[in-house]
Amino acid sequence: MDLRHARTFVAVADLGTVSRAAERLHVAQPALSRQIAELERMLGVTLFDRVGRRLLLTGVGEQLLRDCRALLSCAAAVEDHARQLQGGEAGVLKLAASPQIIEGVLSAFLPRYAARYPAVELRLSEVMGWSATAARLEAGEIDLGQNLVGAVPPDDPRFACHPLEPIGLLAAFGASVAIEDGGRVDIARLATHPLLLLDAEYVFRRNFDAACRLAAIRPRVAYESRTPHTLLAMAEGGHGVAIVPSVMRTDRYRLRVAAVTFRGKPLRERPAIYWDRRRTLPRYATAFCEMLGAQMRDLPSTREARVRSRRR
Repeated sequence: MDLRHARTFVAVADLGTVSRAAERLHVAQPALSRQIAELERMLGVTLFDRVGRRLLLTGVGEQLLRDCRALLSCAAAVEDHARQLQGGEAGVLKLAASPQIIEGVLSAFLPRYAARYPAVELRLSEVMGWSATAARLEAGEIDLGQNLVGAVPPDDPRFACHPLEPIGLLAAFGASVAIEDGGRVDIARLATHPLLLLDAEYVFRRNFDAACRLAAIRPRVAYESRTPHTLLAMAEGGHGVAIVPSVMRTDRYRLRVAAVTFRGKPLRERPAIYWDRRRTLPRYATAFCEMLGAQMRDLPSTREARVRSRRR
């Protein structure tokens, strides 16, 4: 068994189909199917049940998947150590982050990092949810993964993290809506307005709902979406007040914004950069975390959010 078989097995297990795994690994589908068949013959076990077009892990496959993830992580650790011995100024840094962090923070940060580490090739990918991030970290497919601290089990010993500055919630609304007070809006003042909210899979939405319960209010949910930009567009169209993370680029819309508060304190959630504890981060990866932390400290916080508007 070689690392190619392990990577193929993990990719198919994560994605459920040979076609999607082939796309991720940049390998032709027939070759990938042959690798799975070779691995099953080599190990003498059945790893997948074929259900329609999907491949579902057998009980044996579930057990061996953990071993293959560990194998790939160890192999990646050897590569990391070699790069670190070379001085930590050159190499490949694979990062996964949410679309909101990519747009609101990384798009401006990456040129600064590239200027400091021109010999580092940064490979950025988009990921949603901690389970997907954790799986890719364990498989060695990414070196660093961004997620919200509140979405990660606090007792998970597999990962280390570098905390970043908290991200707040913003209320975005049209000029005719008068709810803010010095760049802030208490959650109780939102109760009578139609609200445009992220769906319940987002930690920010769950925290907002919890604050509403503590404030003894029942929000008027006019629309829910998995895409914050959709909420901002709906708010611009006069359909209600959008509640979005403070890293969103609200200046692209004809909207005013205010920090959402509860009992005088902003509603916020802390993000972090995670990595597999078994791996040794090269110097340029550690520097990435530190530089990103400094960049986010320089961003306007929800405590200082000012009411903004754009005119035609």
